[in-house]
Amino acid sequence: MASVDSLNECPVSKKIKLDTKDVNLVKSIHDDLSSLSGFNVKGILTNNTNRKTVCLRGTFDSKEGEAVVILEKTAFAEEDLKANKDYFTEQNNLQKIFQNDIYGDYKYFPSKQLSVIKTTVIHPATEKHIVKFSAQKCYMVDETPEIYKEIVLPHLAGEQLHLQWVYNILEHKSEVERIHFEDADPINGFIMVPDLKWNGEIDSLYLLAIINRRDIKSIRDLTDEHLPLLKNIKEKGAEAIKAKYSLDISRLRIYLHYQPSFYHLHVHFCYLQHEAPGILTEKAHLLSNIISNIELVPDYYQKITIPFVVRENEKLFAKLKTKGVLENC
Repeated sequence: MASVDSLNECPVSKKIKLDTKDVNLVKSIHDDLSSLSGFNVKGILTNNTNRKTVCLRGTFDSKEGEAVVILEKTAFAEEDLKANKDYFTEQNNLQKIFQNDIYGDYKYFPSKQLSVIKTTVIHPATEKHIVKFSAQKCYMVDETPEIYKEIVLPHLAGEQLHLQWVYNILEHKSEVERIHFEDADPINGFIMVPDLKWNGEIDSLYLLAIINRRDIKSIRDLTDEHLPLLKNIKEKGAEAIKAKYSLDISRLRIYLHYQPSFYHLHVHFCYLQHEAPGILTEKAHLLSNIISNIELVPDYYQKITIPFVVRENEKLFAKLKTKGVLENC
């Protein structure tokens, strides 16, 4: 068991998959939110200097309940960096800090169009949201099949996260205009939509393939029965990306998370050169490896030990500690 710095290893820019059914959402703040002038900062939950992301806790004027605001500096788009583009015009200013021989250090103030900060607003935010985005220590757990069956699986049953947003996508009740590809087959089909972390630039391409069936929570459930599903996602998902973005499968990172951030099987498709959150070895499992493992051993993922990271303020951490899985923490 080893702890890691949650600011560096626990990504904060995720789609919100927490249960908000106990919160009154009669009128959403998002109906008329046009600026953050009414946001009152109560504190900084996390400040990830590596990913240039900060999570703030606060309230909005004339609105009940707390809010979480996530600010993220976006990646450079290669298209904007070509000759005669907006970065190289008189609209942008340089301020010299110092010069030493051939080296000059400057502050660069680009135009408004080039200074976009990706922003996520969660309101009203529950205590689960506050905990989720707060800085805290993380610990590595080697989850044996026994630990999964005796501790983790019962925990999931009692703490099932809200999946209505997933069902809204699958039932075409929400985000219809964001669908990149759809295979309507009820057994082996899926819908591909952009991940919330993607800003739309190919350089940071990030799509999710969400399966149509609702009986598979994670890789722990996968067997040889699901090989047609997995192969279909890999093949058709890659084909859809190549047709739309001219990126061959060899330039994609295709993987699943364990533990996933929501328990409805989904596959991540990312541009290989984009260092997306959650691609480290304790989190990401390549789809090609998963397929190969199941082809070798049909019930591979019911037999093996799977490492994952748990955070100290999560209920699962307390249960693992009580059962002696995490000692001296």
